[in-house]
Amino acid sequence: MSREAIESAQKRFAAILEDQFKRVAVMKKGASFIDYAALKPVVIGVCWGDGIGEFISKNAEEVLAHVLKDEVQKGKIVFRDIKGLTIENRVKHNKAIPDDVLEELKSCHVILKGPTTTPQEGDPWPNIESANVAMRRALDLFANVRPVKIPREGIDWCFFRENTEGEYILGSRGFDVTPDLSVDFKVTTEQGCERIIRMAFEYAKKNKVSRVTVVTKSNVVKATDGRFSRAAKRIAREYPGITCDEWYIDIMTAKLIDPQRRKEFKVMVMPNLYGDILTDEAAQLQGGVGTAGSANIGTRWAMFEAIHGSAPRMVKEGRAQYADPSSMIRASAMLLRYIGYPDKAEKVEMALEVCGQFEKKFAMTGRNAGATGAEYTRYILGWVDNPKLKAKWESEVYPAPASKT
Repeated sequence: MSREAIESAQKRFAAILEDQFKRVAVMKKGASFIDYAALKPVVIGVCWGDGIGEFISKNAEEVLAHVLKDEVQKGKIVFRDIKGLTIENRVKHNKAIPDDVLEELKSCHVILKGPTTTPQEGDPWPNIESANVAMRRALDLFANVRPVKIPREGIDWCFFRENTEGEYILGSRGFDVTPDLSVDFKVTTEQGCERIIRMAFEYAKKNKVSRVTVVTKSNVVKATDGRFSRAAKRIAREYPGITCDEWYIDIMTAKLIDPQRRKEFKVMVMPNLYGDILTDEAAQLQGGVGTAGSANIGTRWAMFEAIHGSAPRMVKEGRAQYADPSSMIRASAMLLRYIGYPDKAEKVEMALEVCGQFEKKFAMTGRNAGATGAEYTRYILGWVDNPKLKAKWESEVYPAPASKT
């Protein structure tokens, strides 16, 4: 029994290694980032997803269409709705992303994606892979970038999470070796470490940030996290004006909620699972996971999304229209900035902070005691169009420190 189980496991592990060697070979070839300024039109795919995804995706699409209306009229921007990434359609095809949907995604340059449902044990759905994980792998969206700002507390964080390796990339390929023993896998490559860590340092250099914090558990997870740690230290030597320090994931979760220390962190880079944990914690400090957006960046494609799930309970209870669209709208702002419209992105971001962190004229409660997503979207757009937006933001939301005389 044990010998047969070991031989079977060896065959499955060999197949995993073969796939990873192929992936490394592709990464070694390298690729240049797409130049959006040279494209006409830029095709923005809007992928609705599941549950509340359809509601908040439409809210976010409304914001994008509003601020890009001139560009749409001039043929610089085209929107394309992609409806086939629902759990029902994925189950029908028994694929995380059906082939025709993947081709639709690849025909776009950037994608705004609503939350999708990932089945787990005990759900009524078959145990198909996460659509997010599959999309990141299929489009090689190696960098997950999540900014979190809390101006009143002096917090301005940007997280760089490796997106195509770690535990998640092989999450569907673990297996039960015997009825008593299950095995999962974690993968880290030199090339995967290199590109996400270098992106974090380049961001810090461009934005005049003097510190990059690496988050691992390399004292215990010595091979994979150890490789990430070594790569960071090697790359850091190429950026003499930037301090590089390393923190372990367990204490890092504590330091993010330490009022005395958390303002010291600015740019953080980490493997996949740790990034998922830390960015949810950070978003909660900002006002909840419904307030944070996320960018998934590759050389050829980019995908922008809310960081929360599809909230099937809200749909079941008839509350989907009350879902907070802030996370998706913040993702839209990140998309605008990425394709070359930083001024429009700034207006949307300032309006989000005026509405969500300061004025709070409409409360998002997720229930009929608060505003609907559509009402909140109109509230935000009212501030986007308000000529006093920047003055409001600078004087009351994010005022400059008083000068000392």
